[in-house]
Amino acid sequence: MKNKKKNIKIAIDSPAAAGAGTLAKSISKHYNLLYLDTGKIYRMIAYLKISQKKRYNMSFIKKKIKKLNIKELQNKKLLSDEVGTEASIIAKNNILRKLVHSFQINCAYNPPKKFNGSCLDGRDITYKIIPDADFKFFITANINIRAQRRFDELRKLKKRISFAEVLKSIKKRDKSDYNRNISPLKKTRDSVLINTSNLSKRACFLKIKNIIDKKINN
Repeated sequence: MKNKKKNIKIAIDSPAAAGAGTLAKSISKHYNLLYLDTGKIYRMIAYLKISQKKRYNMSFIKKKIKKLNIKELQNKKLLSDEVGTEASIIAKNNILRKLVHSFQINCAYNPPKKFNGSCLDGRDITYKIIPDADFKFFITANINIRAQRRFDELRKLKKRISFAEVLKSIKKRDKSDYNRNISPLKKTRDSVLINTSNLSKRACFLKIKNIIDKKINN
């Protein structure tokens, strides 16, 4: 009967650089779920706004989202600090947000048949995109630890930036994410809180895996 089980839906929310993306990828791989880093869609739009100023308008973005292949979101250029800052501004645009939301909802509820379900991470997934998710997690970590992780990530990409600049950027991002009027970042009452500050990637993965296995094996 195991093959008859319904698709599982996992919703993850987190502030920037808390480790949610790494965790979501590991969980998705383990359970064979469609993985979508929802914030990358806003980063993609931000990157287009910066790199294609003359072509950038609502019609151009609509076409891009309609034809969007999730693999395009793996572009390393989307990780820059400039793109991240622009993405947090774009995320406040209600019209753009509705466009992105419809794409996210489709991924969550209609993953390709080769997958056993979906796993989405972002800022408003637990209450806006998949309010009926089978599993909801809120991933967080100490702000200095998050800044160090992002700093290390950017250094690997050969970005010339100081730790102080990264910390400032993350503080600014948090303020924007938690306080925006549209879909702010918040922990829902039914989300399991996971603080990754002092946990290894493996320990975080096992913590989430145990929660999922307990429910799906009962």
